[in-house]
Amino acid sequence: MFEKSPKSYTDLLGKTNRIVEGTTITGDILSQADFRLDGELHGNFTSKGKIVIGPAGVIKGDIICKNADIEGIFDGKIQVSEILNVKSKASIHGEVICGKLSVEPGADFSASCLMKPNIKNQPPNDTRQYPEEKAQ
Repeated sequence: MFEKSPKSYTDLLGKTNRIVEGTTITGDILSQADFRLDGELHGNFTSKGKIVIGPAGVIKGDIICKNADIEGIFDGKIQVSEILNVKSKASIHGEVICGKLSVEPGADFSASCLMKPNIKNQPPNDTRQYPEEKAQ
């Protein structure tokens, strides 16, 4: 009667990709699942899930993801569609675009920041009328 869409292999496993401390990757990473990075990435990262940059983690490049927890070092442009959590030991330099932002005291947050609501909830074109436009 009701058809359920089949879950992907990674959803069924409930696993998270992990790059451990002491590992350096040069290049881009594209992942459908969540990701934890405790090593170094010199390149771009794109995911439909969450990225966690551990205390020893370093990313120099751009990030596009759904959610992010940063405890290590990030230098570049990050676009988070939902929530960006910046932990007290984190160091962020560059450009941040996020839906919601949480910064713990003690974090080094030296970035330009633009907060946007989730793009899915916005109309494609700005068709809203502002009160001053209606009066004219």
